[in-house]
Amino acid sequence: MNDVCVNLDGLTIRCRDAGGTGPAVLLLHGVGGSLELWSAQFAAAHQDLRLLAVDLPGHGLSDFSAQADSPPRFAHTLWALLDALAIHQVHLVGNSLGGAICLQMHRRQPARVRSMLLAASANLGAAAPLPFRLMTLPGLGELMSRPGEGAVARQIQAIFGPDFVVTPELRELIRRNVMRPGAQQAFLGCVRQMTQLRGQRAALVEQAQASLAMSRVPTLLLHGRQDVVIPAAHSQNTAARHPHLQLEVIERCGHTPQLEQPECFNALMRALIRQG
Repeated sequence: MNDVCVNLDGLTIRCRDAGGTGPAVLLLHGVGGSLELWSAQFAAAHQDLRLLAVDLPGHGLSDFSAQADSPPRFAHTLWALLDALAIHQVHLVGNSLGGAICLQMHRRQPARVRSMLLAASANLGAAAPLPFRLMTLPGLGELMSRPGEGAVARQIQAIFGPDFVVTPELRELIRRNVMRPGAQQAFLGCVRQMTQLRGQRAALVEQAQASLAMSRVPTLLLHGRQDVVIPAAHSQNTAARHPHLQLEVIERCGHTPQLEQPECFNALMRALIRQG
């Protein structure tokens, strides 16, 4: 397993590459996160898979983009990254914002996608958390997202279910991501590209649903029952709308099932990849 940095037209992207000889699996985190949120997948000894996790631009230790990023912009960057790594066919796995990016990647180059696992995916419905909607307001957003220990605590409370034990190492990781100079502006810019005062932007929701409607690859919608960021009803309603999709709702789980219920998540991921 190696951490590598890939330069794309002056933008340095940090990646973690398991180096397996099997199918490539791209792991994409949520807004404000970083590639370490996939640590339970790398620890599970998937030697037959080439797991590749990425710090999205403006996240973790990757460079900041010159302008605010959105799921379509992230998708463009990630296809360029895979091209640079000579990866043509890929299984897409995304959590929250990462799920929305997976759908945009599929929308652009469906022939290169083998399967999609969308965990608590954004852009499947209009509802958005009240704090995210309020952060779209000038001034108030800057105040609400101001770096500090309060911001760290709020993120932990939001993305993990009530039964999950946050280790000191995980808390320090989240603190690093929140306190990094420039991270607040990147976070706010992304939130505002995806959200308005009424909820998630309608155009992105329509594009995500269109991507699923055209999909011919195995696709799993996975959601934690206790998710307070994106309601499980978004995945449930989307599965009802598109009968060819698979759906799993995990009990005792919040917004990050890959960390909260890793054994279940990994088993479902492997089963889906075998289908693709």
